[in-house]
Amino acid sequence: MSNLGANGYWDALADRERALRNRRIATLFEEDPRRFETFSAVFDDMLLDYSKEKIDAEGREALFRLAEAADLDGWREKMFDGELVNGTEKRAARHNILRANRPPLAGVADMREQFLEFAQDVRSGERLGCTGKQFTDIVNIGIGGSYLGPRLAVEALAPFADGPRIHFVANVDPYNFHKTVDGLDPSRTLFLTCSKSFTTQETSLNQKLAMDWATQRLGDQAIAKHFCAITARPDAARKLGIAPENIFQIWDWAGGRFSIWSSMGLCAAIRVGRRNFEEFLSGGADMDRHFMEAPAERNLPVLMALVGIWRRNIQNLPAYGIAAYESRLEAFPEYVQQLEMESNGKTVSRDGAHCGRDTAPIVFGGAGTNTQHSFFQKLHQGTDVVPMDFLVGVETTTPSEHAQKVLLANCLAQSKALMDGRDPERVMTELSEKAAAAGKKLNGEAKLAPHMVCPGDRPSTTLMYRKLDPRTLGRLIALYEHKIFTQAVIWRIECFDQYGVEIGKKLANDLLPTMEDERSWSDTDPSTRGLLTWRKKLKNGAARR
Repeated sequence: MSNLGANGYWDALADRERALRNRRIATLFEEDPRRFETFSAVFDDMLLDYSKEKIDAEGREALFRLAEAADLDGWREKMFDGELVNGTEKRAARHNILRANRPPLAGVADMREQFLEFAQDVRSGERLGCTGKQFTDIVNIGIGGSYLGPRLAVEALAPFADGPRIHFVANVDPYNFHKTVDGLDPSRTLFLTCSKSFTTQETSLNQKLAMDWATQRLGDQAIAKHFCAITARPDAARKLGIAPENIFQIWDWAGGRFSIWSSMGLCAAIRVGRRNFEEFLSGGADMDRHFMEAPAERNLPVLMALVGIWRRNIQNLPAYGIAAYESRLEAFPEYVQQLEMESNGKTVSRDGAHCGRDTAPIVFGGAGTNTQHSFFQKLHQGTDVVPMDFLVGVETTTPSEHAQKVLLANCLAQSKALMDGRDPERVMTELSEKAAAAGKKLNGEAKLAPHMVCPGDRPSTTLMYRKLDPRTLGRLIALYEHKIFTQAVIWRIECFDQYGVEIGKKLANDLLPTMEDERSWSDTDPSTRGLLTWRKKLKNGAARR
């Protein structure tokens, strides 16, 4: 390794960005006819194309050296060996073993077998409700990683589903709960309470609503038959009357946003069955091996992470979007949003000092082609440059092959349009041709032309795969997990804690008991005091300025 050190590589990267700043991405293709081959990588049937990013070989080499200087190899080995990589909470991060074929920790394989067997019993009718009826509906109660991961898996694997219907309750707004259970048959409804601590406020309140709803209709016997718990606190679940055989263990060393591979995925296992869920786990394990073994220049998670570093720290781009050209992946951008922003939204390094670099970008997105009719206008003509990740499959699980071609064409066209843009000369040519075809002369088009110009030169990365099946979904999720871990190593931050999530929860718990006691408001800030006063006036029907 060079003796430049990490700061030297940062400086080298800044130099490369300055050298490239006034060159267009399209020009880089003109200069290198093999640019696509050079700036893409393949893992099995997955292709990562980052040739439309404004980066060259020297910049990429500096990124590789930056990763070496941060000891990515060492940190990766520590994580997979079960060493302490969560320094603030003094824990390992072992979510990868939840998808391993032979988990190295005692109890993990047994728990997997327990929840998969339970899922099969629910699907087959071996496990029945308190009135002897088979379950037709499952309500998953959880928030954050206890909701986003299960929801993503259930929606993405819809073509493979033949089990009971799955519903989700996450928001503490009681409308969410009542809208979900309205029309469900309580004698055929099973509730899964997903909470690592079993003290999450939103989940606890929704669980109480569920227990009240079920017992009012079925009696107290409903608790033992119609409720399950997925938690690291089995004792807390037992205190509520949940039967021990309906309690499924998760572990402190797997954060909520990394826990879909565990019994936290029970609702997905019930929906798609053991074989498909095991294929999903195998996909994640495939990506683990690739992340551990592939050299950096062919390692998809490492390359995605380094492209993200280039965007965020070198190009100073504070956000990026994800357009998943699969309706079944509509929830994927929101899943990645939590995974990335909760993991890497930090300002201090592992030693507690300011990290000195911008960290997690803002992540947003949705399903293509819907996104083209929402935020793509800003991508093409807005004042900010916003990079994009495009995800697209080549094959469809439906018989509509032509529609899939249209979908794929839209995906490829959008990345090309972001790169190429449309200059004033081209706009005028198009307007002239249009007028000539209509037998008309140009009339006022010069004033219209500036509104049609798209600057282009806007970066994107495309991830293409054969088909969205359980194994591919597992690979996609693990790919982004390892991407954010790699970036955390380079930024030298802790990615497995989330103390920023806790501050609002604590303040809400402190504020709640005082909301009706006006005498206690003097201790809070003027804005909160004013809002509480206005609330009181609204409740009393006397809100006026």
